[in-house]
Amino acid sequence: VQQVQATDRAFAAILADGSVVTWGDPDFGGDTSAVQDQLRNVQQVQATGGAFAAILADGSVLTWGGQEYGGDSSAVQSQLGNVQQLEATAVAFAAILAEGSVVTWGGPVFGGDSSKVQHQLRNVQQVQAT
Repeated sequence: VQQVQATDRAFAAILADGSVVTWGDPDFGGDTSAVQDQLRNVQQVQATGGAFAAILADGSVLTWGGQEYGGDSSAVQSQLGNVQQLEATAVAFAAILAEGSVVTWGGPVFGGDSSKVQHQLRNVQQVQAT
């Protein structure tokens, strides 16, 4: 096992071969059946209170778990390329891209909407959540 992350009610572990094993409440990310065939060569997993996000070897991001916890990244999926780092609050994710920009999704008041400061999010080195 390379890494373990937890939501409020589930765990996700990255195995040595880059695959992911999850267990716990299916509604909180404990069920990967919808994305399991895509969970290969996982580099990092991050968790909100009820969803997981994984960076794959090609720099793309795969999410699963509660939609209200950031488990649905479809609105920003086209922007999630060359992702270097993921950070999370209770219900939102932030991804730092290779060129230093940041993409966010999930609960707007929990950091999932960065539109008001997007023009300032350039050359970002690190993001930290509370």
